[in-house]
Amino acid sequence: MSDPPIRVLIVDDHPVVRSGLRKVLESEADIEVVGEAGDARHAVFETRAQKPDVILMDVVMPGKSGIEATPDVLHDAPEAKVLILSMQDDPNYVRQAFAAGAAGYILK
Repeated sequence: MSDPPIRVLIVDDHPVVRSGLRKVLESEADIEVVGEAGDARHAVFETRAQKPDVILMDVVMPGKSGIEATPDVLHDAPEAKVLILSMQDDPNYVRQAFAAGAAGYILK
């Protein structure tokens, strides 16, 4: 009996980034992309609806940043792991992400 796939939510304000990540992730048999969101508000909605295992979250988005949205999504899916995806290599962003509850910080 195989393990269930890892359920992933992709959150990024750039559709081309979401599409590219989806293609790469869906090529793995043990990963299922369960949703996408282009901003923090939709990320919270999709988290409530899909209960992902992993949330790939961009930092810079319209409205709330991914760092600001991290506690919100974790409130609705406390078992989920938030991995911040960012072009920001400033250590302050990394510290803020971990303080907000992120499990990892990945540079794009």
